[in-house]
Amino acid sequence: MYDLAITNGQLITPAGPVFADLAVNQQSIAAIGAHLNADRTIDAAGSYVIPGGVDCHVHLQMQLGGITSTDSFETGTVAAACGGTTTVIDFTDPQPHQPLMQALRKRKSEAGGRVAVDYGLHMTIPTWHASAEDRLHDLPDAVAAGCATFKLYQAYDRMQLDDVALLRAMRAVAAAGAGVVLHSETGPLLDQLRADAVAAGHSQPIWHERTRPANLEASAVQRAAEIAALAGCPLHIFHVGAAASLAQVTAARHRDLDITAETCPHYLLLTADEHLAASNGHLFICAPPLRTVVDQDAMWQALLDGSLDIVSTDHCPWTRNEKQRPSFADVPGGLPGIEARLSLVHNFGVNERELPLSSWVSACCTAPARRMGLPRKGALLPGYDADVVIFDPTREKTIRADDLNETAGWTPYQGLNVVGWPRTVLLRGTEIVLDEQFVGLPGQGRYLHRKLDS
Repeated sequence: MYDLAITNGQLITPAGPVFADLAVNQQSIAAIGAHLNADRTIDAAGSYVIPGGVDCHVHLQMQLGGITSTDSFETGTVAAACGGTTTVIDFTDPQPHQPLMQALRKRKSEAGGRVAVDYGLHMTIPTWHASAEDRLHDLPDAVAAGCATFKLYQAYDRMQLDDVALLRAMRAVAAAGAGVVLHSETGPLLDQLRADAVAAGHSQPIWHERTRPANLEASAVQRAAEIAALAGCPLHIFHVGAAASLAQVTAARHRDLDITAETCPHYLLLTADEHLAASNGHLFICAPPLRTVVDQDAMWQALLDGSLDIVSTDHCPWTRNEKQRPSFADVPGGLPGIEARLSLVHNFGVNERELPLSSWVSACCTAPARRMGLPRKGALLPGYDADVVIFDPTREKTIRADDLNETAGWTPYQGLNVVGWPRTVLLRGTEIVLDEQFVGLPGQGRYLHRKLDS
C-alpha cells in the first residue's frame, strides 16, 4: 500500500507518454503502473501528469544599482509553484574581496525559511575574483557546498571577464569538477556603441537592440566555446535569442564540445520591432535584447530539433516605475515571467507548433535538471523526488498581471490567451497548489546540493 496514488492521467515520462498510475511513498516516486493501491488518491483524469518544472535561471531579490528585483524568495517561489515549477536556481554574487563561501552563506540565509519550492544557487565569479588564481582558492569549497555551476559574464562593469580571465576561471571550475553558465556578449564594445548612440541623441528603447548587434553576441559565444574547450570545462550559454548565437552553439556541438544552451519565453514570443519599438518599449529591455521574427522562428525550430536544450525564464522583475528612465541606457534590464513558463511553451509550442509533449517536458523539466546536477529532479521515475504537476491541457486562460502571484505589477505576456495550465502541484509528495491556488508554506523548500555527472 502506497501513501498516495495519482490515477487516470497521462504521464509524460522519459520513455514517452503513457496512461498509468503514479504512486508516492515518503516524498519519492515509488512506482508507475496500473491499479496502484494507496491510502489516498488524486484523480488526474483528462490531464497530463508531468514532473515539476526546473527553472535554472531566476533572479529573486537581486540588488542592482540601489534597487532590488521585486520578487522576494518567498513571492517568487510561490509564483513559480503556481506555474508548475518546483525547483529554481538563483545566484550568489560575491562582492570584491569577499570570499565565495561567505557570499554563499549570506545568500542561503536570505532564502532559508522563505522559499516555497526547492532551490539551488549558481556561484558568480566577478571580475575581481577572476583576476588572479589565488582569489579563487575557495572555489572547491563552494563546489563541495553544492554549487555545481559558476556564472561568468562577458559584459557589465564589475562582472565582465576578458578572455584571459575567462580561461583562468574556466580552468579553476573544471578542476573542481563543476561547470560554467555564461552571459555571453561583447561587453566593452557594447558599452562604446551605447555611449555613441546616447551622444547622438538616441534615447528610445529600440536603440537597446540596435547597440547590441546579434553578430557581436555570436562572436562572444564562439570565443567562449573555444576557451571552454581549452579549459576542458562544461559550458552552458544563458538566454539565447539570436539565430547567429545559436549557430555558434550548434557548430561547437558538431565538434563534440560539452556545450548546451537555453532560450526564454520572451525570445520565443516577443520581438524588438513590436515591443522595444512600442510606446512602452522600456518595459521590454533585457539583455541580450529581443530580436526579430526570424530569430524567434529559429528558436522554436531549435526546440523541435533538439539543438536548444532548455527553456528558462531569466525572471528578473522590476516595477513600471523602476523601468521608467529618460534613456534606454539607464533602464534596469530584465522581465518577469516565472509563473507562465510551462503554459506558454505548452500553448505556443505543443498546441501551435506541434512541439512533442516529450520535448516540452524535457526543455522545462528534465534537461535543466540533468545539466545542472539535480539527479532526483525533472523526471517521473521511481526513486526521484515526487515533484509532480497535474496539468490540464484544456484549461483556457488569459494571462493578466492581476491574476498572477508575481509582484512586478505587470507582465510582458498581458492579454495572451493560452490553453493549458497547472491545476495541482506537488513538492516531494505534498500538495502545494490545489485548483490553481497556492496552499503550501513559505519555507518548505530545501537547498539542493548539486553535483555534475563526472
